[in-house]
Amino acid sequence: MALNPQILTWARDTAGLSVDEAANALGFKDTRDRTAAERLRAMEAGKEEPSRSVLLNMARAYHRSLLVFYLSEPPRMGDRGQDFRRAPGTQPPEYDPTLDALIRDIRGRQGIVKDLLEQTEPRAVDYVASVTMDVPPAELAQRITDRLCFSLAQFRQQATLQTAFSYLREKVETSGAFVLLLGNLGSYHTNIPSGVFRGYAIADPIAPFIVVNDQDAPVAWAFTVLHELTHLWLGATGVSGGSIGTQIESYCNSVAGEMLLPGPEMNELRFLRRASLQETIEAVAQFARMRNISRPMVAYKLLRVDLITHARWRELDKQYEDEWIAAQAQPASKDKNDGGPSYYVVKRHRLGHALLDLVKNSLVEGFLTHTRAGQVLGVKPRNVDPLIYVPGMRGSQ
Repeated sequence: MALNPQILTWARDTAGLSVDEAANALGFKDTRDRTAAERLRAMEAGKEEPSRSVLLNMARAYHRSLLVFYLSEPPRMGDRGQDFRRAPGTQPPEYDPTLDALIRDIRGRQGIVKDLLEQTEPRAVDYVASVTMDVPPAELAQRITDRLCFSLAQFRQQATLQTAFSYLREKVETSGAFVLLLGNLGSYHTNIPSGVFRGYAIADPIAPFIVVNDQDAPVAWAFTVLHELTHLWLGATGVSGGSIGTQIESYCNSVAGEMLLPGPEMNELRFLRRASLQETIEAVAQFARMRNISRPMVAYKLLRVDLITHARWRELDKQYEDEWIAAQAQPASKDKNDGGPSYYVVKRHRLGHALLDLVKNSLVEGFLTHTRAGQVLGVKPRNVDPLIYVPGMRGSQ
């Protein structure tokens, strides 16, 4: 089957690579007759047919499925939603092919999940696209709290950040949304920094998805879940970052902040108007620790209620960023034999009970093959059963 050379150009362009960069990534070498870049240009012009091994290398370098190269024409861009990291009238964030590949992967998984739900229990999640930003943030925060049956007291009583997040996640998943922790394409080599994206929401009424970048600090995950959940209530699909310059991001931050840290509680920190930087750092740390929330969230709320200046907030923000960068450098030097949770335990945590249970039930009922289940879960078909069937648990046989 002849290849459409336009596919090769499209795949390279959407991967964000120049001809020279792509030729180098593909391992092409200069020869006496032509350069590596000229060889790739010949393929893209239809003058030379790439071998299967070259196509396999392209699939890897461009983050594409091999089947894509056999399409009759370049596929149209799917509906991946808005980029909430970009303020109106400003330049978009720098293109990141790994993030683009991750979003394609998430959309693919969500599509399969939606098909399954439409076959088994096709009912819409009532709150998706149910409000607009005309609703005051505090009012929407209360509506979401009531809909989730979320108890702020129980969230704060959890012994660790992990159990606090799990408590919130269970409430959100019970409400009908799927919550995944994904920050790479399955390997640490493709880790996407939290500075590139923090969350992604698919506001689909049948299969709403919330994705949290697990490369971000765990203490920030709860806030991100609520931020993305607000996107679902608004019916706004798209990717979020750390920007507070867009109206919708500021609104979602306000709703999430009101749920985890109601405004009246900020009165306890009124003394920070006259405090030194060090006093502020210590007070914010203690205040956040008692509530299982992040220090950056507290600092941002202090700014919003005018208890600190913008200059002081910038100082705090830089302090937290520097600490996070330093902390990120530590695990890389750890010995792989130090122990820790197994591959399957980590994978289950990232996928969440809602998705695992849906896949398990769909396999039992014959709605799903192991190949398709592997696509949903992001594992090879042979790893599906060890992932969804936990030894010693009822129903694992």
